[in-house]
Amino acid sequence: MLGLSVLAAATAIGTVLWQHQERQRSFATEETGGNPEAGHAALIRFGCGGCHRISGVAAARGRVGPSLAGLSGRTYLAGRLPNEPAQLIRWIREPRAVDPQTAMPDLGVEERDARDMAAYLYSLKPTSQ
Repeated sequence: MLGLSVLAAATAIGTVLWQHQERQRSFATEETGGNPEAGHAALIRFGCGGCHRISGVAAARGRVGPSLAGLSGRTYLAGRLPNEPAQLIRWIREPRAVDPQTAMPDLGVEERDARDMAAYLYSLKPTSQ
């Protein structure tokens, strides 16, 4: 009987976590106009993991730039922009226009890819490591 109670509790917790992740993903997609799966691929294609740690991107172990884990839970982007989808998309597309002193290179990211990357980053759990 105790085993069934534990199993039921674990199932309920799993369901709640899944629902939260789905809400996070829905928010990310709606707010950015992007596609998280395409964003995952774009982060790899543009080599973002060479400088950043990115949850869910296996090769993203860079230490030059900050970790992007938990980005959705931050107050500011790049230490100066309010953490809003439009600002993240702008930062990804033209970091030097936002901050000429930044070490982040301008990679020529087009609007569609920037929206997709933002959708992926916002779809991650705010406290992921």
